[in-house]
Formats: sequence, C-alpha cells, structure tokens
Amino acid sequence: MDLKVLIVSSEVSPYAKSGGLGDVAGSLPKALRKAGVDARVVFPKYRTINDKFLTSCEYVSSFDVTLDWRKQKADIFTLNADVPTYMIGNDFYFGRAGYYGYGDDNERFAFFCKAAIEFLDYIDFIPDVIHCNDWQTGPICLYVKDRYSKLKYFSKVKTLFTIHNLQYQGMFPRDTLRMMELDDNYYFTNDKLEFFNAVSFMKAGLLYSDAISTVSKTYSYEIQTSQYGYGLDGVLRCRNHELYGIVNGIDYDINNPADSTKIYANFSADDMSGKAENKRRLQEELGLPQRADVPMFSIISRLVDQKGINLILQAAHNLLSRDVQLVVLGTGDYHYENMFRDLAYRYPDKVSANILFDDTLAQKIYAGSDLFLMPSLFEPCGLGQLFCMSYGTVPVTRTTGGLVDTVQHFDPETGEGNGFQFHDYDAGGLLWAIDRALEVYEVPEHWNKVVSNAINTKFSWDTSAGEYIDVYKKICGMAEPEAEAEEETEAEADKKE
Repeated sequence: MDLKVLIVSSEVSPYAKSGGLGDVAGSLPKALRKAGVDARVVFPKYRTINDKFLTSCEYVSSFDVTLDWRKQKADIFTLNADVPTYMIGNDFYFGRAGYYGYGDDNERFAFFCKAAIEFLDYIDFIPDVIHCNDWQTGPICLYVKDRYSKLKYFSKVKTLFTIHNLQYQGMFPRDTLRMMELDDNYYFTNDKLEFFNAVSFMKAGLLYSDAISTVSKTYSYEIQTSQYGYGLDGVLRCRNHELYGIVNGIDYDINNPADSTKIYANFSADDMSGKAENKRRLQEELGLPQRADVPMFSIISRLVDQKGINLILQAAHNLLSRDVQLVVLGTGDYHYENMFRDLAYRYPDKVSANILFDDTLAQKIYAGSDLFLMPSLFEPCGLGQLFCMSYGTVPVTRTTGGLVDTVQHFDPETGEGNGFQFHDYDAGGLLWAIDRALEVYEVPEHWNKVVSNAINTKFSWDTSAGEYIDVYKKICGMAEPEAEAEEETEAEADKKE
C-alpha cells in the first residue's frame, strides 16, 4: 500500500450516524483498502456509540490539546474493524446525548480537528492525504497548511475537503478564532474565514484544502450558482479547477435482497418472486390491507424542507384519492411529523406513519414497497434512491444534484430508465411524475421492465474509490506517467493554437 489516507469525519457508520455522511465515511475506506490504499478513519468517541462496539475497543494513549487558555485531554482508542479505525475521546466535549447542536460546537470541533492531527504522533502513521468531510473538519485544512506544515513530517501532507451538504456551514462568533489560537485580525477578513460577520468552518475547508470534492457531478455544478451556493458560490467558482464531483456509492454486500437477514423474504434480479411476499408481510406488520394489486409508495427520510416533504404533504390528499398506500418512516420537523400522523388518522387503510428511525424497518420498507418518493429541493447525492433501487423499488425524484446522476426517467417506448422524474419544484410536478409511474404500474410488461432496470442499477464504491484515488494522486503529485504525458501534449497543442 503506497498511498496513505486518513479520513476524518464527525460520523462513521455503523458507530455514529445521523445521515449520509456516516454512510460514506463507513464505506469509502473499505473500498480504498480493497484498491490497495492504506486508508484509516478517525472520529469522535460519542457517548451514544453502542456498547457492542466499545467492548472491543482498545486504549492507545492520551495527550493534551490546547485551545487558547484551555487545555483538554484527548484519549486515543482503536476499534476492532476491517479498517483501522480510531476514536478521539473526551467526555467533556463528546459525552453528550447527540452529535451537534450545542452552544460550544465551535470549541468541540476545533478540539477534534487539532486532536485528529496531533494524534498521528502516537500511532506512527503520517498520511499523504488527510481527507476532511463537511464543516466539522474544515479547520484541519487551515491548520495543516498554515500551522503544521512547518513541522518536517507534515510538510508534504495534502488535504482534500469533501462537501456533503453546503447548507450546513459551521457559523460561529469572531472570538472563535482566538479560541483556535488564530490571529483574528488576519483571518477575520472576507478573503479568509469571515462570512456574514461570522467565522465559517466550511469556508476554512474550501479555501485552505488542496482540492475540493462533492458527492455528485451535478451538485458540483449547482453549488457554483447563487441558487445552491448558500453565499459560497463565488469561492467555489474561483476554485472550480480544483473541484471534483464524485457520486457516492453504496455497499451492495449489505444492501443485497438475495441474502439480507433483515427483510421478510429474499429475492434477486433473476428471481423477483420474493418481493411480493415482502409487500404482503409489510402490510401485515403495519396494519394495512394486504393487497398485492395496490401500488405502495414509501418515504424513508429526514422530515425536513430539503427532502421535499412540503411537496409531498401538499400533494398528499390528491395522491391518496387514488387507490394507493403510503408508508412513512422518519423523524424531523415537528409540524411535518404531526401532519403525517394526521394523514394516518384520516386514511387508516392507506397510510402508515412511523415517526421514528429503525434500520431494520427501513430495509423491510425498501424491500416491500413499489415506489419511493424523493422530491428533494436539493440533494447533494442522495442515498435513498440507491438503497431503494437495490431492492427493486422504483424512485420518484426531482431533477437535482445526485438524483440527476443516478436516476433516469423511464420511457415505455424504449424500455430505458430506472425511475420517474420531474423538474419544477412544485406539487403539480410531483403529481405529474406520480401519474406517469401509476400509468406504467398498470402495464405489467412496462412495470417489470422499470423494476428490472432499477434493481440492476449499480453505483458501487469500487468505482467511486477509484475516482478518489485519482484525486489523491493528483494533489500529491503522484499522477500516472501516461496521464502526465497526455496533459503535456494538450498543453503543447494549446500553445500552438
């Protein structure tokens, strides 16, 4: 293993996960190691980590981390896993009920960022690339470039910063810079970390990393516009030559209906007979009428605006006037939770609202439903549409972000496409796509074809890992000779022109 990569994330599945970030940080390093990269992972040791993982963890060492006048101890632990996985422990910062949303998040993650660099002294591992993820790790890019690069063994370390969701930017008061031991007069300027009179951890990653990536090609273009850039589109346009869009993958060993132990009956692309049994058993478990002929729609999501939940609720009564069923699983904004509860009360034979998160139930819903609703306002990549397709469930999505890169509208005439899509962000557009899906559902030949296309759609981490490796090598100056020769030839051709 010649290339060494440290992946730093605030979440890593299956230990700590609140969304897609955890899935990526849990799956990507496995694919990287499979490709010959010495990939390792570090994340905070939260109190909420399941005891079954902690029983096998081992203490390595401890050291002090200073933040201005503060001095806090960082404990290093390793987990028994296929990928070398480290945790940074400190109960004062991470011994709490959740991951984020505390008044001292700036201090908590500044501590984690410094600790995630300094702990390398204690594990005898100096990476070629530190791969940072989202605002919680943005300061690492600044620290490595402006502070730690002066240390001999860090002089050649490069950083890649991945944007999973640009909307969340880690905005904190100006005195955060002093706490981070950074000169606020120097760094609190518009061309550095100042952002709307606050300090942005996200901006630190965007400005100081050696390259930027995001989780789909379409999203990499969208965030360079004022509509999706959340005020940082100018920064991203300035660095667009160092901005890469790499679509997330999923782990098909885990999300395989042929051998999953979490679903009611196994099935595969070659033998779909078990999917009908999953639908029947799901209806039975959720108290819905057991009907094979009724199309079942599902939603597995955070119940927030970004996921297009307001569109679904605007269209709900129109949708439920049809002969359909709707299964919801998720938590989020309180008023959305209550509106789904109200729908279940009004339509007891059509709606099952499960306001919770249950991974096993999620797998059962993916396997048992026919159509999956994902009308996102914006979607950096999205994993729900990939999960549902792996179980032969057809997605209904809006054309944004990674949904553009992974879902193709089904055309009954050509038989091409693995889902249904609409463009404009309104309930009418969503209902249009739903009607197209229901028309196809009524024609078994067409429906079987779109289901087959969906279950045979593969976005493997092996492909994505290869693209990440190309970026790592590029920023480290390890590009393949052939690629370098091609670049030189193109440059010469440009000069001649």
